[in-house]
Amino acid sequence: MGSTFSSPIRRSYHVFPSFHGPDLPRGFLSRLHDQFASKGITMFKDQGIERGNTIGPEFVKAIKQSIVSIVVLSENYASSKWCLDELVQIFKFKEASRQMIVMPIFVRVDPSDVQKQRGDFGDAFEKTCQGQTEQVKTIWSRALAHIGSIAGQHSLYWDDEAAMVESIARDVSRRLNDIC
Repeated sequence: MGSTFSSPIRRSYHVFPSFHGPDLPRGFLSRLHDQFASKGITMFKDQGIERGNTIGPEFVKAIKQSIVSIVVLSENYASSKWCLDELVQIFKFKEASRQMIVMPIFVRVDPSDVQKQRGDFGDAFEKTCQGQTEQVKTIWSRALAHIGSIAGQHSLYWDDEAAMVESIARDVSRRLNDIC
């Protein structure tokens, strides 16, 4: 990726996406992937990787090997332990390396509901927390509060999803060009 990075970590991807698939508009990720590809941006795709109860080593490696993490937050994002664990890993790596860019995309969910874990988003989070230790709940809650406080794209401000996806791709491309 260039000598800008002082870390010896090899960057295999430009973008790592974290998302709860069933919540996203049909074709959203495909459009995002296509926009990235048209700009020469590589995005990690998780097809074929077996999912278990905890985030797999392939995902941790992909997060570490990405420059940008896009977190697509939707109403039921917090209903997935997997998504919450990915988010925690994203912030752990960002703090450790200080080189990753984290960009939230809010899809039909209010950023303040994510930040404060309230409303339907908060209800989904509470259900996921049932049976978890206080330490795990606190770690997840802090990660959600952090991502909810970062300015990002919000689907409610866009009438045209394709235009929003194009804007996201342009923003990622600009940020990558600033780094590389």
